[in-house]
Amino acid sequence: MDHNPEQLILGDVSVTRIKEFYGSVEMPPGQFFPDSQDGTWDEHRDWLAPDFWNPKTNECHTAIQSWLLRSEGRNILVDTGVGNHKDRPYAPLWSRLDTDYLANLAAAGLRPEDIDIVVNTHLHIDHFGWNTRLDGRDWVPTFPNATYLINRRDFDFWDPANENKSVLGRGNQNVFEDSVTPVHRAGLTHLWEETYRIDKNLRLDLAPGHTPGSSVLTLRSRGDQALFVGDLVHTALQIAEPETNSCFCEDPAQARVTRYELLGRAAEDNALVFPAHFGGQGAAEVARSGSKFAIKEWAAFSRIS
Repeated sequence: MDHNPEQLILGDVSVTRIKEFYGSVEMPPGQFFPDSQDGTWDEHRDWLAPDFWNPKTNECHTAIQSWLLRSEGRNILVDTGVGNHKDRPYAPLWSRLDTDYLANLAAAGLRPEDIDIVVNTHLHIDHFGWNTRLDGRDWVPTFPNATYLINRRDFDFWDPANENKSVLGRGNQNVFEDSVTPVHRAGLTHLWEETYRIDKNLRLDLAPGHTPGSSVLTLRSRGDQALFVGDLVHTALQIAEPETNSCFCEDPAQARVTRYELLGRAAEDNALVFPAHFGGQGAAEVARSGSKFAIKEWAAFSRIS
């Protein structure tokens, strides 16, 4: 239980972390990140353990969380985690959860009705589950007054009617049906294409590779900059070793290209990088290190009392 959220101010935008889950994903690094070498995890052990890797059990750790942005008077939720009470037969770790996610949102001062925009950076099982909640026997929009921003490429790719093949196999089974279809049927989705301007501070851009419609949300406000990169950076090792993909990347070659481009932008612009799954301090400023990158400084969040 974590009802004391963390916040960071960037220009005129506040960024608050809304946690759902933190812990082991019950996968060793070699399975989760098949491109990585065992030696690289040991080499970077001092900052990978314990937030990203438990050397004793050799299991990767992850955070499932949303980034709540307050910008120009609107409340914007970036990714919505796994969700409660959802049957996930091919992803048992995420099946039938019962977390304090909405209580953590309330601790940040908001009800579901107060969310104006939901950004799904991509349509993987752990990024849009709280799009809906169970009401009796029906899945209904959790955020009934929000516009749900979904890239059209991901919407089309994951729509089961299109029968596309995925590296996940059946891992995303049931997810579109219970977490996208209800909000789309309610007329709450906006399917954007290459780029979408939310307001003067925030812009969405296509950043494919991890999925066909993966996106990056860029924040620019009064000299401060940040990139909310979803799963294009999944673990901190991918900053030091950016050629490393997770086993969930649909287009590994494109994922590497996009990761290098985004980390290069962040280094040049002194932009904080906010991946979806970073535990610990959640976000980092990066710098070039030869042909790779390094963590220059971690984000400095403060607790909301």
